[in-house]
Amino acid sequence: MMDLNEALRDNVRMLGASLGRTIETHRGAELLATIEQVRKLAKDGRNADHPEREALLQTLRTLDKDDALAVSRAFTQFLNLANIAEEHHRVRRRLEATDICTPDSLCSLFARLKQQGFSAAQIAEALGEQQVELVLTAHPTEVNRRTLIQKFDDIADCLRRMDQGETVDQRLNQLISQIWHTDEIRKQRPTPVEEAKWGFAVIENSLWRAVPDFLRRLDAQLDETLGERLPLDCSPVRFASWMGGDRDGNPNVTASVTRDVLLLSRWMAADLYLRDIDSLRSELSMFQANAELRTIVGDCAEPYRELLSRVRLRLQATKAWAEAQLKGEVADDTNLMLNEDDLLQPLMLCHRSLHECGMGIIAEGALEDIIRRIACFGLTLVKLDIRQSSDRHAQVFEEICQFYGMGSYTSWTEEGRQNYLLNELRSRRPLLPRNWTPSAEVQEVLDTCKVVARSAQNGLGSYVISMAAQPSDVLAVILLLQEQGIRHNMRVVPLFETLDDLNNARDCIDALLRVDWYKNYTAGHQEVMIGYSDSAKDAGQLAAAWGQYKAQEGLTSLCREHGVNLTLFHGRGGTVGRGGGPSHTAILSQPPGSVAGSLRVTEQGEMIRFKFGIPEIACRNLELYAGAVLEATLAPPAAPDPAWREQMEQLAARGLQEYRAVVRNDPQFVPYFRAATPEQELAKLPLGSRPAKRRQDGGVESLRAIPWIFAWTQIRLMLPAWLGSDRALAAALDGGQEQLIRTMYRDWPFFRANIDMLEMVLAKSDSSIAAYYEERLVSEELRVLGSSMRSRLQSMPGLINRIKQQDQLLVDNPVIRQSIDVRNPYIDPLHFLQAELLDRDRTEPDKRLEQALMVTMAGISAGMRNTG
Repeated sequence: MMDLNEALRDNVRMLGASLGRTIETHRGAELLATIEQVRKLAKDGRNADHPEREALLQTLRTLDKDDALAVSRAFTQFLNLANIAEEHHRVRRRLEATDICTPDSLCSLFARLKQQGFSAAQIAEALGEQQVELVLTAHPTEVNRRTLIQKFDDIADCLRRMDQGETVDQRLNQLISQIWHTDEIRKQRPTPVEEAKWGFAVIENSLWRAVPDFLRRLDAQLDETLGERLPLDCSPVRFASWMGGDRDGNPNVTASVTRDVLLLSRWMAADLYLRDIDSLRSELSMFQANAELRTIVGDCAEPYRELLSRVRLRLQATKAWAEAQLKGEVADDTNLMLNEDDLLQPLMLCHRSLHECGMGIIAEGALEDIIRRIACFGLTLVKLDIRQSSDRHAQVFEEICQFYGMGSYTSWTEEGRQNYLLNELRSRRPLLPRNWTPSAEVQEVLDTCKVVARSAQNGLGSYVISMAAQPSDVLAVILLLQEQGIRHNMRVVPLFETLDDLNNARDCIDALLRVDWYKNYTAGHQEVMIGYSDSAKDAGQLAAAWGQYKAQEGLTSLCREHGVNLTLFHGRGGTVGRGGGPSHTAILSQPPGSVAGSLRVTEQGEMIRFKFGIPEIACRNLELYAGAVLEATLAPPAAPDPAWREQMEQLAARGLQEYRAVVRNDPQFVPYFRAATPEQELAKLPLGSRPAKRRQDGGVESLRAIPWIFAWTQIRLMLPAWLGSDRALAAALDGGQEQLIRTMYRDWPFFRANIDMLEMVLAKSDSSIAAYYEERLVSEELRVLGSSMRSRLQSMPGLINRIKQQDQLLVDNPVIRQSIDVRNPYIDPLHFLQAELLDRDRTEPDKRLEQALMVTMAGISAGMRNTG
């Protein structure tokens, strides 16, 4: 087996040794010896046919409450430290390869596109017009506290300094000691405003530096490969957010929260630009300036500093205004920066003057970095999306119509609703009754629309409607925004989530675009969101993936027929069961024509930190997004062969049938799920501001996709990612379709991406771990179902290996294979401890045991590199 890089192993060993010394100092040599014994027994259990497992289990069962907590914390923090070392190693490799044109680099892509017949001007134009928006969401998947994340970042910084020859041993020991003496688990759930601040912190600490680095590299590679340049005011990738705007099922996101987050966004942007301008003023001390600049600042000794002083005053005024608004004080709104040009134009003037006066090399430094940041972040850092469920909007009109004596809005036909809404949209009279007292839920919807209507357009993204099914769902939102006085046509985006909704998406958008009033409203641009999480939970991964693919195909062809530009918004999560996987691969596997220069995609929870928390890794991920969208736009994959489509229909139908037969129709499934997994206990883990369930009295169907997948991940059964696919693939392979399936894998990016993601999940699964949870937690009458599911899981690797014609999983990705193998001995004790703690907590609840239980959840998540 391939060895992990020597430098990486050295880092892991060093960090682990420091953690061991910290534990010994705090709790004594005896506990450290116990931890080392547990580690050795777990490792031996992985190296043989489990002969050491009983000894390991016996050791864990004898731990008292305090030692159980300490052992859980030790393995959890070791896995966190291993993750830091691995991320640093990725940065190290990245820095070593900066001048190498690798096959997946932008310079290779530019050369490849040129060979395919695209001119340099075509490639540059497509890149310049590209609109990729990464939407940061605060789904409750980030287990680690922000205070620990900061300490993890400091450790990564120490590793960087160590590579440069600095002595950092003392600082590393201090940080690891601080981590050990800090509670891993939050005492309270974060508020939506705190989640938004966490998102802003990622921008401040990483993306603020990464974005200009990315754009500078992009410009240099474009110039070197094609002789073209990227305009300074162009950013192919930008950011939006749901943090503080996503109120679907989250009663904690109110109109006042949304208002505060919008103001915080402006405050934070002004603060960051102020720091940049102060730094730039210290650099631009030159006296030579062109006539254009002299006309504005006059005959002063330092013209650039004079102009930047004026910019500084306006930024200070904007920051003070936002701060006063947040405090509820009277805010001075004079001299504010209201749009990007207010900040961009004076900087562009400095840029022109420096170039005209022979100081271009100075202009290409910090000044260009700020200009490029403005292109990406604007004056608000992110554009805030609003999300609300369609039934909340319908409730508004239900109460209005009841008040007016017009009958029940929710009982009308779709045609009746549309006619009513369109008449009101065309009407000049107020919609809302004068002497009307709406319910608290309706008032909140109206208050939210008022906040949106009164906010600046450049701070807003899309208004997303979850569980959208009919054109009236979209028209209702537009009418409510119009009633509150919105001054621009905000994008209103239906989100199609269930399999039925995906299948109906084309017809719904077709009906919308046939409404002349609505088509004029869109100004030729329609956005549609595709739901991955709920569709997979509804139909199983295989059927959902095919439903998503067909919905995108249908929407793409439909919008082409209507002469409307389509942007598809992909609601992907971090795991395969929620549409996860490598973003680059996912984009290139979309239906041909569906990525036409524009794309929106969610980046959720912990994936934000993994992909964008370190500047060098963030820069790499931005390059992957930009390159994949450019390639999918100019050189999309061919349409699938009819035989492939027919086979995929059969696979999806069988997968759907097999998935629902267990999840929906087996009466033992819900009791088994509740008994074998920590699903009930997850509610105690204060991950995010949103409740784990849409309805507290509901069953699995009301459970959010994140805890649904989190629970199965904790016991390593990974059921949402493969259930249904197992028997569908087996039937096809055993039914004479093996060669066709192999051809589909080889030649169809969509099918290949799904099989590869399934392979990754299977490599992380472990039926023996799942069996132990069952042994400890599940009654005899339910174990037949568990045995059946594990047997089905064990059949999956063989199916994947047949398709890929290999002997074992991840043959073509040995680094990830070994990363999983190295982590397993450190995750195994956490699994066994968790099962033990679940059993104890369910019979004799105890706060100390409960804390240890939550730590095991965090540790398993760290080891698996994902939660939900």
